[in-house]
Amino acid sequence: MKKTLLLLLAPALMLGVHTEARAAVKAESFSLSPYVGGFTFIGKEHLETMPVYGLRAGYNFTKSLGLEAVFDYGSTEGKKNSGIADGVDVYNYHLDALYHFMPDSQFVPYVAAGFGGQSRNYPGPAHTDRTSFNYGLGAKYFLSDAMALRGDVRHLVLRDDGEAFHNLEYTVGMDFIFGGVKEAPAPVAAPAPAPAPAPVVVPPPPAAPTDRLTISPASVTKGEMATLSWNSENATKCVIEPGIGPVPVSGTMTVTPDSTVSYSLVCDGAGGTAKSLAKVDVVAPPPAPAPAPVVVPPPVVAPAPEPAKLCKPTVINIHFDTNKSDIKPQYHDELKALADFLKEFPKAKGTIEGHTDNVGDKAANMKLSQRRAESVRNYLIKNFDIAPDRVKAVGYGPTKPAASNKSAAGKQQNRRIESNFRCE
Repeated sequence: MKKTLLLLLAPALMLGVHTEARAAVKAESFSLSPYVGGFTFIGKEHLETMPVYGLRAGYNFTKSLGLEAVFDYGSTEGKKNSGIADGVDVYNYHLDALYHFMPDSQFVPYVAAGFGGQSRNYPGPAHTDRTSFNYGLGAKYFLSDAMALRGDVRHLVLRDDGEAFHNLEYTVGMDFIFGGVKEAPAPVAAPAPAPAPAPVVVPPPPAAPTDRLTISPASVTKGEMATLSWNSENATKCVIEPGIGPVPVSGTMTVTPDSTVSYSLVCDGAGGTAKSLAKVDVVAPPPAPAPAPVVVPPPVVAPAPEPAKLCKPTVINIHFDTNKSDIKPQYHDELKALADFLKEFPKAKGTIEGHTDNVGDKAANMKLSQRRAESVRNYLIKNFDIAPDRVKAVGYGPTKPAASNKSAAGKQQNRRIESNFRCE
């Protein structure tokens, strides 16, 4: 076997001395690969390790992916006291897929896997055929763009009537490569042309502003409120008329028109002016019923004036993300209802109270409840024009629980915002 291996490798070694070595895994190339090696029967096969001789014929679809048909032959004998006679001929045949790593380098490792079969001829009429699955790895060392040294190790798993047999094959050989897509030579760089004068960059004109104004509902009874909503793009200032004046470039507000009116939103920007209209119809209320006869009651002593009415504390069902104080859009309607209350009682003043459960550090919960209370206060001031001196924000952290913190439901109830206002 050693003599056969030397005869196989000698021409390649001599040619490699006189040929510039470089990687040669090429797409669309064919290969023929004679090889020799050893074949070991593992476990319950009871056959001696044998030399093996074979040939591979392959095709590389790309530099990385190839396909090979494999056939090899070996002859072995039974192990001592196995009862198997000498002269067992073994034939392996399979179709394998190869994946090359670093196909552009001189040393190219790869993995392989495939399916096929194994046939054995025992002395006499005995003969077996088994299906086989094999996998393994190998490497190619290119001596030129058409020749490479090659080594492979494969694990073969044979199946016969549901029983598995394991073999190991290890080989060395040569790859002779034909055809393939050759890489184009690197183009000769032309001399760099003289630099062209820098183009004059004319900045694009500023984008024209756009805006949109809506009112809801579009029809109200006199004395009822409607909500104006607007937004704009590429604008720096906006005005709503009649009777409102300068406003932010986007926002909402409530109005109580006395009669049918068309509101106009005019927004100015560097690119010009945009204008939008929104009309609300105001209808008269139904006529009041006829006044009842005037009955003069007997004089009574006027009661002493009642003290200022304390509004009932209101729990606002607002929840925040963990360690966050940003107000989610789904709670805007609740805050609008609170703002409507403050506009109904323009002299009412009070406190937004932030509360937490007892999970975590108390000092951190105190700060978190303060941030959340201030977030609600700032939202009322910014979006509904509530005077800052009417609303105070205080964070109580976990100090005033509304329920027990021993259950998840109680903790959820304690993570709340309360409002407490005095009506005057």
